[in-house]
Formats: sequence, C-alpha cells, structure tokens
Amino acid sequence: MDGFHPLFQDPLERQAARSAVGASFGEAPLRARPLDGGMGVAVGRRTVFRPEDAEDFGRVADRVAAGNMGLAPLGDAVEQARLRNAIATGALLTSGRHLQHGDAGQAARNMEVFTNCATAIASFAEFYLLLNGSGVGRAYDDELCLVDWGQAPTLLLHVDASHPDHPAGRDGLRRFGIEMGVLPWGTDEAGFGAEAEARVRGFLATEMLAELSAAPEGAVVHRVADSREGWAKAVELLESMAFAGARDRVLVLDLSGIRPAGSPIRGMQGRPSSGPVSLLRGLLNIRREVLVPARDRDPEGEVLQPWEQALLVDHHLSVEVQVGGARRAARMATKSWRDRGVLRFVRAKSEGGLWTANNSVMVDAEFWSRVRAPEGEGDALTLHAKAVFAEATRCAYINGEPGFINGDRLEDHRTGEAWAKPVHEDGRDFRSARYQVDHAAPLLAEASRRAAGSRFPVTTNPCGEITLHVTGGYCVIADFAPLLACPGELDSFAPGEAPAELAALWDRRVEDSVRLGVRFLIRANRMDALYGEEVARTNRIGIGPTGLHEWAWMRFGLGFHDLLDEERSRPFWQALERLSEAAKAEADAFAASLGMARPVTVTTVKPAGTTSKLFGLTEGAHLPARRQYLRWVQFKGTKDEATGAWLPGSDPLLAEYETRGYPVRALRSFPGMSVVGFPTVPLALRLGLGARLVTAPEASPEEQYAWLRLLERHWIGEHQGNQVSYTLKVFTDRVGLDAFRDIVREEQPRVRCCAVLPSRPDSELGYEYLPEEEVSAGRFAAIVEGIRDGAVQEAVDWAHLQCASGVCPV
Repeated sequence: MDGFHPLFQDPLERQAARSAVGASFGEAPLRARPLDGGMGVAVGRRTVFRPEDAEDFGRVADRVAAGNMGLAPLGDAVEQARLRNAIATGALLTSGRHLQHGDAGQAARNMEVFTNCATAIASFAEFYLLLNGSGVGRAYDDELCLVDWGQAPTLLLHVDASHPDHPAGRDGLRRFGIEMGVLPWGTDEAGFGAEAEARVRGFLATEMLAELSAAPEGAVVHRVADSREGWAKAVELLESMAFAGARDRVLVLDLSGIRPAGSPIRGMQGRPSSGPVSLLRGLLNIRREVLVPARDRDPEGEVLQPWEQALLVDHHLSVEVQVGGARRAARMATKSWRDRGVLRFVRAKSEGGLWTANNSVMVDAEFWSRVRAPEGEGDALTLHAKAVFAEATRCAYINGEPGFINGDRLEDHRTGEAWAKPVHEDGRDFRSARYQVDHAAPLLAEASRRAAGSRFPVTTNPCGEITLHVTGGYCVIADFAPLLACPGELDSFAPGEAPAELAALWDRRVEDSVRLGVRFLIRANRMDALYGEEVARTNRIGIGPTGLHEWAWMRFGLGFHDLLDEERSRPFWQALERLSEAAKAEADAFAASLGMARPVTVTTVKPAGTTSKLFGLTEGAHLPARRQYLRWVQFKGTKDEATGAWLPGSDPLLAEYETRGYPVRALRSFPGMSVVGFPTVPLALRLGLGARLVTAPEASPEEQYAWLRLLERHWIGEHQGNQVSYTLKVFTDRVGLDAFRDIVREEQPRVRCCAVLPSRPDSELGYEYLPEEEVSAGRFAAIVEGIRDGAVQEAVDWAHLQCASGVCPV
C-alpha cells in the first residue's frame, strides 16, 4: 500500500514493458467477462451484440480486434490475440461504436462511423456527421457563421406519387398529416374527418411540387441519392447556393429515390430507414422557419442573424437524424462571450425550443476577471461580461443550460497548434472516398480563413472532453477499466489488500490495457476520413479510465473522501500519473513507428455511458448517481390499447422483458416508444464500500471540483491532454440562485471543463420519466422479487444493499 508495483518505478522494467505491449494478457484466449445482470445485458443486447454473436462478449472482442488489426500495415497475430483478451476481459472497453461496428470489414468503411467526436463549420457537414452517428460540436461565433440563408434559392420539394411513402388513400393522408404536424399526434380514423383531410390535401398542394414538369424554367433539379452522402449533398447544394447569393434561382430537390420507410440500412446493422418523409419534414421546417423569414424580413422587426439561422437549420436537421434512429443526434453549440448576440444565444434554448444541442458560452480568463470586478466599476465590456454571466446563470439555474467552456484552457489554444491548420481552396481537406465536397468548397475556404484569426479557433464535442478545430476534426476515443484488469476474483481478497503476486499482474495488465488502447486508437486514425488531412496533421486520440472509484477501492482501499486527501491517496495518484506517462510515451513511439504525426492529444475522460453500463461501473469520472434505482431504457414499440398486444414492428425484447416481470410502460411524449426499468445497484456498493460509498448528491460541489482538478493534474497532464467530461449536479432545493452563482464564479475558472447542472428533486421535475429513477429500498426489493431473472438477483446482491442501508442480516 505504500507504492505502486515496481514495474512503474524501475526504468529498465518499464522499458522492457514498452517492447512487450500486452504480454500480461497472453495469447491464449481468456474467458470473456460476463456482462452485468439486467442493465448490462440489456445494453449489450440493444447496442453491441449481433445475432451471430450469441450474446457472448468474447465473440464481440474477436471481431473488434480483427477489424482494428486490419488497419495495420502488417498483420500481427500475437498483438491481435492480446488485444482480443484485453477487450474480452473488459480491461479495454474501446467505445460503444467500435463494439457495435467493429469487424473484419472495418478497413473498407469510413471513419465517420467509428469516431465519437467531431466538429463542423457548415450545416451540411454537421448533418453528414450526425447521419453517421458522430457527436458534433459547432461554434456559432459571429465571425464564423458566413451564410445568410435569406440569400438561398426558392426551395421546392418533390416526392413522386408512385413512391410507397407518398400519401395515398385516407389512411395514408392521415399518417402523413400527423408526420408533418398538420394534424395533432394521436389523430385516429374517427378524428380524421372531411375538414382534417382537406387540411392535409391543402398542405400537399401548397408545400410540395406535384410534378417535376411543373418546375420553373431554369430551375436546378437535384435528385437526392438514397444514402447518407446523398442527403448531405442535397443540403450542401442548398447551403452553397445561399452562400453564393442565389436568391433569384429555384432549387428543386427530388426525394423520390429514397428507399421507403422501414427498409433496412445495411451499414447500420439493418436499422430501419426513416424514408423520404423525414428529410422532407426537415427541409420544409427549414423553409418555413428560416428561409422564408430571412428572405422576407421586416426591416422594422427583429432580424435573424446568420448565426441564429444556422442554429435553426442545424436543429431541424438534427431532429430528423434522431427520428431516423441512428442515434440521438448529439451536438454541442458554442458562442463567444464577446459577440453582440450572445444574450440571445443564452436564451435560445429556453425560449426557442432548440433542444437538440448542448449550449455553452465560450469564455476565457479575461471574462472571469471582468465578472469578478467590483460592482459599479469597469468599462462597457466589463458590464457586458457581467450581464452575460448573470443571464447565463439565471437560465442555467432554471433550465440547466447554457454552460461555460474555458476556451483559453483548451489544449490547442494553449499550445497554438490549431493556428497551423492550412486553408485549401479546393475542399481537399473535406474529402473521402465516400463524400467529396464540390459546391461548398468556396464556403469552407472562407470559413478556414476566418477561423485562422478567431479568438477561439477550437471548440469541443457534445460532451466537452475533446478539443477540436472549429473548421472540422475528429478524435477517436476509448475507455480502459482498471478494475476489470484484475486477473483474480475480486471477492478473494480484502479491498486494498490484493496478494503481492496478484497485484503485480493486475498492475501490468492495467498498463498493458492502456498501451493496447493507445495503439488501437492510432490504427483507427488510418481509416478513410472526410477530414483526412486534419486527422493526418493532428492524429488526435483520447483514452481515459472508467470505473475509477471501484479501482481505487479494491486496489488501494480508498473511498472518495480518501482520494481528495492527496497525501493519504498518494499511491493512487502516482499510479494514475504513471499511466498517463505510459499512454503518451506509447502514443509517440507507435505513431513514429507507423510514420504518423505525434498525437496532439492522448489523455481524456469521456462519459463512458454505454461501456460502463455493460459491467456496472461508475461512468468515467462520475460518482455513482444513486444507491439503488431503476435505470429506464427506451425501446421502439408500443401496444395496441384495445388488445394489449405488442404492435408489429415493436422490438421483440419488449415482450421478453415484460414476460420476465420487468417494469414496462409506453411513453406519451414519444409515441411509438416504450421504456423498460432495470433495477440497478452500483457495483461499487456490491464491492463492500457500504457507508464509505459517496453518491453524487452526497458530495459537495467544492469536493467534486477538487476531484476534477486532481484528475486534470495527474491524468490529463500539462501536454497532450483533452479534458474530463463531468456533469456536476447542484440541487436547487439546497442551493439558491445567488449561491449557485458563487459556486460557478469561484470554481469554474479553475478547471478546464465541467458541466454544472442545476437539478430539482425527481418528484418536482415533472418529466414523464427520468433515465435514473431513485426508489425506496422497500419498493426496490419488491420490484426485484417480481422479476424472473436469476442474473438480476445476482447483480443486485440484496444483502449488500441491506448492509449499505444499515440493516445487515444476521
């Protein structure tokens, strides 16, 4: 307990370890770690497993390792075997999208499907990345939003009458009217009378072009291809024409070539297509809420500025990605605190209903200095800074957003490497085998020139842990789980007292999982990418720990409050710092061996939501949310109200979970969706932490900020580091607005990144459901006892829950 294993201290042994990456995992296949009963199995079945994998994590590890090693210039069967073992044991969790998509065909696929984090400078680019499942950040600074959508051409939309999704017959008209918002949700056949039918037919007549032959002479007619690239190309054409000032032209987008709704998308494991109606709806909303108001603006009224237009366009496109089911269309929207319209940005989400992005104000040391200036002192910019802080914290206290990002503390801004990104006139920095920019090349070139002189040339991904250039970039990320690298049974020793031989192998496996993960990510950067030139220039990766609290407890015998005492927890922080050094050394050496650039970033801590749930770990840097709770998970499907039977197209897992006794209910706010409740007890509690367990509501904001500063110092480091993604909840029944402002003013400038989320008790939030619903111990026990699934009883381990509640059975 007075230090870490000598492997991390003896320079000769550490050098030997570098030449034998993964050696501690061996080449013989190790047994795959079982997923956590209930929640872990549910996440695996919904997002990771394929039918042919027979719900075995070892099979997942086989294909993911094979796919990644296929990106290496030369095969290495030994490293592939060790990589497979690291993944199969859970020690290296990669990320959810690698677990989902990784297989032997990976080398022939586009990188966008495999990268979690990206940025975009144009709406069509963001749309394309979202369609591929990437989380996208975009800076809406005045100087970076170049398109006045009021200069867009007149937009006409067409779907051929022969298309299966074109509304035909009364039922087709009724469904189309609901989809387009002409009729209210839930309109049934009885409610679809003559007046309602006339409204839908009138909508078709006025909003859509019935025949292509009716297009005005000289119109640009573009047939939208049936692919992600085709959808994005349609938006690229519209956006580039707006940038060129083509308001006197007419653009016709023909959506007739898009496959019908429900058709399988092969590149997304057979997920159903949303058909042309989804894209049609998004484009109609853009025309109605952006193009027409911007074109026919009232000189005496409030004018939508280009950044506001872009925010609306991106929102409407993002809605359709979410409806399509590829993912939740994760976005980050940022704006400089110096911009004149920043107060409108601050209020945009709460007043404008723009719910598809996480909104943050980009600030710097000057901002905080002006905010802290004595009242009544300061120039106009100081008064502006104070106004921005006051309004942002007011809105955040009520609605949770916007947040603040310390732009001057982002890695690129500190090192200046972002400024070196070249400007290309021909769009070659936005080109892959699948997508080649053409119409928008001048727009992208001008945006790059503007970004070169921007105060904030970098922004972040939606969760805030990755630094990326505003004009576009990627970072591939992965988790390692040091607890799961333990080669023995966790119940075979007391916390902090692992036998020396076991501890030695455990420590080697932790470092090996980090090094294998670094090599895994650098190989992923060799894929064909839209931002290929930026990937080659920066070679960004981000590897980070998850399940930190469980590892601290079992390996070092330390609880959360112990970790805040640096002297007492010195072995833990030394271990984490040495792992950070190992990650960066491995990144530099492996990149050099492949003739690739030195990675600009290496260390990070991502949210790790999917990967941590597989094995019941605390997520990334986060504390456990609760001691016992229901974790509600959405599935597609609903019941026939008359018969109680699941409707066709419903996920078959819904019927299975219902039969087993899990709580299941349909959602009113998301028609066609249902949720399943999985009883969950944090693994940390099952490891015997008991009264020493600290949940997020039980830790003070000051303690959590101190935790972040320690992680930034010992894991992220001064160089080659991203940020720690962390959401700190401040409960408004305990902290008033003024106290909340004091916390943000004093603590936020001292970290690189932290999302501060004011929250009310669950009972006061008024939502139909929360992802995590805390329930009383008695109700929790009743739910568990009613579930016919032995894995759940084993995962919950009711005896540990009773002990944690102070009622240990004799």
